[in-house]
Amino acid sequence: MSHAQPDATEEVRPKPGIWELAWPAILSNLLFSVIGIVTIKIVGSLGAEAVAAVTTGHRIFWGLQATLMAISAGTTALVARSWGAGDRAEAAKITSVSLWLSNAVAVALMIPCFFFAYEIASVFGLDENPTRQAADFIQYLSVFNIAFSINMILGASLRAAGDTKTPLWIGVATNIVNVVLVYLLVHGMYGFPALGVVGAAIANGISFAVGGLIFLYLYYGDHMRIGVGGPNSVTKGRVRQLVHIGYPAGIEQFVFQIGFIAFLWLVAFFGTAPYAAYGVGVQILSISFVVGFGFSIAGSTLVGQHLGAGDSEGAVRSGWRALGMAIGSMVALSVVIALFADEIARYLIDDDEVVRLTVVFIYIMALVQPLMAVEFTLGGCLRGAGDTRFPLMTTMIGLCGVRVGLAAIFVLLDFSVEWIYAALIGDYIVKAIMLLYRFHGGKWQRVFSDSEEKFARMQS
Repeated sequence: MSHAQPDATEEVRPKPGIWELAWPAILSNLLFSVIGIVTIKIVGSLGAEAVAAVTTGHRIFWGLQATLMAISAGTTALVARSWGAGDRAEAAKITSVSLWLSNAVAVALMIPCFFFAYEIASVFGLDENPTRQAADFIQYLSVFNIAFSINMILGASLRAAGDTKTPLWIGVATNIVNVVLVYLLVHGMYGFPALGVVGAAIANGISFAVGGLIFLYLYYGDHMRIGVGGPNSVTKGRVRQLVHIGYPAGIEQFVFQIGFIAFLWLVAFFGTAPYAAYGVGVQILSISFVVGFGFSIAGSTLVGQHLGAGDSEGAVRSGWRALGMAIGSMVALSVVIALFADEIARYLIDDDEVVRLTVVFIYIMALVQPLMAVEFTLGGCLRGAGDTRFPLMTTMIGLCGVRVGLAAIFVLLDFSVEWIYAALIGDYIVKAIMLLYRFHGGKWQRVFSDSEEKFARMQS
């Protein structure tokens, strides 16, 4: 079947506003967070060890997907820039290259996840039972790596082209599938087997598969804003561009996960309850986090499109406006969550110590919501501009240096686990200062063009 490609000279539509791009992404991620909370509620009935296992399993899964996230970052930057320049054909070709590359990496990642799951889970230093449960979780979830890849790349490409509504309704469908299957498979309802933590993993995976199939149907059926690139899409130049922009984001994700593993390893010194409290607290606060992610998507899309159209001032305005809206929204949500922290935590898990520590964690995280808004929004804007190296630097210094460093010092000084949680504050202060300085300085506007000139010199 032939796919007509848009002409590069067609009239460019007016760029959407920040809220127009942000609200579908926020709603989609909010639904994902609510489903995550429901999952914690269902799994929490199995006890703190099961919650710790699911927390660990998710952390391992996202850590091993760092390469896919790198490709996604490159996809967002390149598609947004091509779309802003009115070159629809190039945006389609970049999407095709990204999809093939990401799927190949997803298959490669499945091997260590499937065969060495226990060894990977053991890094967190949990007791034997939650470690084995976490290994089972990641082993089953890894089978669905390609489905996850399809969702990530095609979703990123659509958002970069300004379509955040299609990923929203696909997300609604997949999350409904997820929560229904979690309910049926964890406890074995209506004749289904009671699989416990493994049931949650299978439910997650099948929901990815459903979303992936919907994306593929729309993509190859010419029902998406982004077209299919065609057989000549895969070129050395496009792969090199994706790698050049994406690999710092991949390293950032790898460093991010290593830092998180180190931090959680320090938390695990204090037992299963503090570890489970961290997982429950993050899941509750994800309702606030997703707002930041939504404005990050809006900011990265508009920055890339404005730069592609040669409008640097528009890119700067979009970044600052996205940041202001993110700060206001995240602070408001976190205040509400903090006010009802005890009630929400107690609803999710019936363990007094886990509830107490979850409330402490939520209070600490509520304090740093404006700083987290800076990281999410301006970090996304920089990546949308192709400046993926600076966010990597902030992660290395903030997370690995400050957060893990402070937490390690507190452990050595025999401080309580509440002090370990508080190390987060130093991390977000440092990252916010660095990102504000970078975005205000404006050097990020020239990173992409400088790299293109470098490649041109190499070819000549």
